Amino acid sequence: MIEERNMTKKLVVVESPAKARTLGKIMGKQYTIKASMGHVRDLPQKVLGVDVDNGFTPEYVIPNNKKPVVKEIRQAAGSATDIYLATDPDREGEAISWHLIEAAKLRQTRIHRVVFHEITEQAIKDAFKHPRKINMDLVNAQQARRIMDRLVGYKISPLLWRKVRARLSAGRVQSVALRMIVEREEEIRQFVPQEYWSIESELTKGADGKKPKTFRAKLAAIQGDQQKLEIPNETRAIAIVDDLKEASYAVSQVKQRRVSRQPSPPFITSTLQQEAWRKLRFTGQRTMAVAQELYEGLPIGNEGQVGLITYMRTDSTRVTESAVAEARTFIADKYGAEFLPPHPRVFAKKVKGAQEAHEAIRPTRMDREPQLIKEHLTPDQAKLYRLVWERMMASQMAAAQFDTTSIDISAVTKSGDKTYVLRASGSVPHFLGFLVLYSEGKDDAEATDEDGKPRLPHLTKGEGLQLIQVIPGQHFTEPPPRYNEATLVKALEEQGIGRPSTYAPIIGTLRRRGYVETNEGRFLPLELGITVNTALVAYFPKIVDASFTAQMEEELDQIAGGQRTWEGAIKDFYQPFSEMLERASTEMVKIKVPDEPTDEVCAQCGKPMVIRSGRFGRFLACTGFPKCRYTKKIAVNSEEGSDGQSSKNFRYGRRRWTKGARRKK
Repeated sequence: MIEERNMTKKLVVVESPAKARTLGKIMGKQYTIKASMGHVRDLPQKVLGVDVDNGFTPEYVIPNNKKPVVKEIRQAAGSATDIYLATDPDREGEAISWHLIEAAKLRQTRIHRVVFHEITEQAIKDAFKHPRKINMDLVNAQQARRIMDRLVGYKISPLLWRKVRARLSAGRVQSVALRMIVEREEEIRQFVPQEYWSIESELTKGADGKKPKTFRAKLAAIQGDQQKLEIPNETRAIAIVDDLKEASYAVSQVKQRRVSRQPSPPFITSTLQQEAWRKLRFTGQRTMAVAQELYEGLPIGNEGQVGLITYMRTDSTRVTESAVAEARTFIADKYGAEFLPPHPRVFAKKVKGAQEAHEAIRPTRMDREPQLIKEHLTPDQAKLYRLVWERMMASQMAAAQFDTTSIDISAVTKSGDKTYVLRASGSVPHFLGFLVLYSEGKDDAEATDEDGKPRLPHLTKGEGLQLIQVIPGQHFTEPPPRYNEATLVKALEEQGIGRPSTYAPIIGTLRRRGYVETNEGRFLPLELGITVNTALVAYFPKIVDASFTAQMEEELDQIAGGQRTWEGAIKDFYQPFSEMLERASTEMVKIKVPDEPTDEVCAQCGKPMVIRSGRFGRFLACTGFPKCRYTKKIAVNSEEGSDGQSSKNFRYGRRRWTKGARRKK
């Protein structure tokens, strides 16, 4: 009887124990839930594992630590009537399901693939009502990426070991990101500041029996001069200041208009990483680790184990109609009908190659307000959930409206032969709309906002003004800023390099290899990174070319869409790559990585200390080596976060991220 009851059970395989626990609460006792702990098969670690002479056939192996997992799943499958593979709804998840079938030797006739983008009872039940077969196009796209990355990593990295230093690595996307950081640093080093001046006049309407209210207008042009006004030096600035001190001022034009500002779409993976850095100072890895916890499910009081957000590896801004309707109902009840736009907002796809089967990142329930569940979450979980919730709710709220005023002022010189044009603008909120809840963070080049402008006094055309003072200001042009977590992810996405799910691991790898460090939150290339980049640009120009890498991403999308074979894509890639590899092997000379000087001196012999890189990272070493072998550890920058591991193994292997990882008791 016991065996018969066991045979009536259905097996569900997911990736993580947390996801298994959440599904177990929903699915009931007739289902057995097992976790694969990520991938169960992969290319071997110590050899290439790709037969380049036989159609690039991959050699997959089951790692030793996954053999017990595979055995357990195979045993559970043997006593199950049906097998449901419920791995994540992306290419990686599709590949994990396929590898499970192959590794555990599962019977195809009983296998069903189920996909859901949120771990809620309704979404899961709907998924189990509509199972499908494994999508081999998605599997092949993942295989192509894995093989391509293996060829680059395992062919170039040993060359770097021989020609530069042991324990280095190169990667198809990683090396492009490194090049961007290095080239930005070169721009900064070569930048020559240019002097320029700005001039403002502080003006007032007059005393009017009260203390005069002043405002400032900035010099914008010289009337009748078609050329752009330039004030390159102090001599030119003083001449203009002298003119403006003696000039007569009057309002020449007043423009008033109402400006609407629309909310941002709900998060996709890349925008979540950017905003989490801007507002929370979370690294990409920290963001994705916490988002994984929110997606897979957490115990929330009487609700039990529930998933709080939808799948966090997505490049689509689409939101289901039911979720939009739920959000609009909540907004109307909480804020009032005036905070609802006339029609639901639909955000157009902006990311090239976005998979529209996916949704944006949103809360699974709109009425689950952050403050209501805060006590059940760790601080990191609570902060990130609030960010996701507020962004989604704001995306369906009414636009913010501002009343803006732009005023042109004529300053006629004392001689009357010249008229300067000064301009002032101001803005006041008319209706805050979505801004009552959420305002998007800004990067360096986006620091000014309409609502940040001061209120101007009421002025009419022809009205005279009194001068209080003329204020000149000396400035110098500035180089482009170094990349931070947000701006680097944004640049990678804009150029079509990699995919959002890969950004956090590659940034972690650059740090771990000692190629870059962070200084005040910005990426600074180290000597080792500069040396490696120089070698890669010289001998593998296509591999580290942004446009070439973006083209490869398009080809992977074509494979996923069934428009191209993975074998053909790899063949086209490998032909020129092998030629570059052969040239580098014969022509590249041994490259010495320069030591980085420091102000420290050796505690044993008093000689200067320098920074060197070794197999375990960067360290301080005495310049008296080999006579003096004194070394010293370098303190780890806390901004750098955790190591950059492969996303799936990081998710489901032994957790190395500790801050905020443990749930509150």
